[in-house]
Amino acid sequence: MININITNFRKKIYELLEQTVKFNEPINISTKNGNAVLLSEEDYNSLIETLYIESIPKLKEKILEGMEEPLEKCAHEDEVEW
Repeated sequence: MININITNFRKKIYELLEQTVKFNEPINISTKNGNAVLLSEEDYNSLIETLYIESIPKLKEKILEGMEEPLEKCAHEDEVEW
């Protein structure tokens, strides 16, 4: 994570935004009143999705159980109706 104060962030905003978007590098921006973290949209959406999945009772356990299932017992992707 990049740590930068607000003054330097303003000076390099375009470069830092591009770096965040291209490389998913979060930026911690410090100000007199506290800090803020800048994330790429991809990282933000991933974080929100993870929180949503974690909020569904027992879903995490089912996912972990599924990961232990041998591939031979799983349906082939051509057999799954989306």
